[in-house]
Amino acid sequence: VIRLGDGTAESRQRVEKAIASLWRYAAELTTPTATEKALQAAGIIPDYAALQPAMAAHLAHVLGEATLPTPPASTFALAGGKQGRHSEHLGYILTELQYVQRAYPGLTW
Repeated sequence: VIRLGDGTAESRQRVEKAIASLWRYAAELTTPTATEKALQAAGIIPDYAALQPAMAAHLAHVLGEATLPTPPASTFALAGGKQGRHSEHLGYILTELQYVQRAYPGLTW
């Protein structure tokens, strides 16, 4: 990210576009599901709320080093991916990922 932000005009434009399109998903990284809450209560995984400030600070540092603007806090956040609610784009991605298995059933590495 730092190299792209400080690189050519094209690399900077591409990384800015990528950050703008993905930023709305960042909040879900620290929003636990019911299962994750149970795992947190059992001490198996860390409390995501405690990780959020460190994540935000790290992102701010990296974006600052790359001289990239931090998207506004008012950016609309999307949630539900962890519960299986996805946009239509996931179907296209899964189809591409499953190509080899479908083209060559039973193939082993």
